[in-house]
Amino acid sequence: MMKRYHVYILYSRFLDKYYVGSTGDDPVERLRKHNSNHKGFTSKSTDWEIKCIEEFQYKSGSLNREKQIKAWKSRSMIELLDQSIPN
Repeated sequence: MMKRYHVYILYSRFLDKYYVGSTGDDPVERLRKHNSNHKGFTSKSTDWEIKCIEEFQYKSGSLNREKQIKAWKSRSMIELLDQSIPN
């Protein structure tokens, strides 16, 4: 079985913020880690939910896409992306 890589966008209602990340693991398991006791940006809330996920065959593809989304620095672009990609 070939490993898959993912870019995911999380949203916290409490913070009213988005978070963009990538993982080579199961995105749902990664969400569990974001909502657990840890350090970092997502530790400020425990209500993170997955808004969208994109799958890639190669790690480089997921990292490039993560950088692209983060470079937008635009909430409206992220919300449009969220609406256009089914979970």
